[in-house]
Amino acid sequence: MNAIYPGIVPIAAMSDKDFGRFSEFIHTACGIKMPPSKKTMLEGRLQKRLRMLGMLSFSEYCDYLFSAEGMKNELVHMIDVVTTNKTDFFREPGCFDYLTETALPELINTHGSGIRKQLMVWSAGCSSGEEPYTLAMVLSEFAANCPGFHFSILATDISTKMLEFARQAIYPQERTEPVPLPLQKKYLMVSRDKNDKKVRIVPELRALVRFRRVNFMDADFGIREPVDIIFCRNVIIYFDGSTQERLIKRFYQHLTPGGYLVIGHSEILTGMNVPLMRAAQTVYRKPVREN
Repeated sequence: MNAIYPGIVPIAAMSDKDFGRFSEFIHTACGIKMPPSKKTMLEGRLQKRLRMLGMLSFSEYCDYLFSAEGMKNELVHMIDVVTTNKTDFFREPGCFDYLTETALPELINTHGSGIRKQLMVWSAGCSSGEEPYTLAMVLSEFAANCPGFHFSILATDISTKMLEFARQAIYPQERTEPVPLPLQKKYLMVSRDKNDKKVRIVPELRALVRFRRVNFMDADFGIREPVDIIFCRNVIIYFDGSTQERLIKRFYQHLTPGGYLVIGHSEILTGMNVPLMRAAQTVYRKPVREN
């Protein structure tokens, strides 16, 4: 018995062997680096799953996870537990200014994107939805000043838990503080209950975003139409160098000529063998004409 919490049987510590099995699998299945320094973090996060399943050792959980039943029923829960989901509304706001002031006018002039054909934006690694809803606000404001402009937003993540949260589009009020006040009044609904400190994205904005599960390690992302702009920010930092380069090359293949890739401030493409041109800080562009 546990002396601190009577009645709770303690879970045996994770062995180096079990950590190695988890680490190798997480890297293969999700592309996420899991060095030995992450062992304590992984152990703490997975303990919740072991308790839910009534298991007392990580070895038992390993055997279950890698079984046919575990792959079918447990894999998605394990991925939800180990993935990091940190995001904000209007995070790193300079890229949104670049979007409206430079990228969108360029795409309109080059391809008629948004005018002759629908502009396609992909929020890759959307977590709990703040990024795609921010994009929906920014693009809606741009459309209000550009007659005939129309767009669609695809938001994807590996975590089914985060995707369900994002679809609900309900956030604590303090998380929406970065949204400019005029946009808060226009796009956020406040609860009639003054004690309920939550807001919800208005239906008109929610309708502009499609959510879908995508694992970047999958052979096919299931995206058939060319993408004008890809936002994949603060995601590739969790991958090793070769995985990062493979993913960026796949993004390149999905971009329309002249399309844009936006990454996070802590990420760089320097040294990668990818034919993207740096357009601004954290913004890269596919050549309009490929060699």
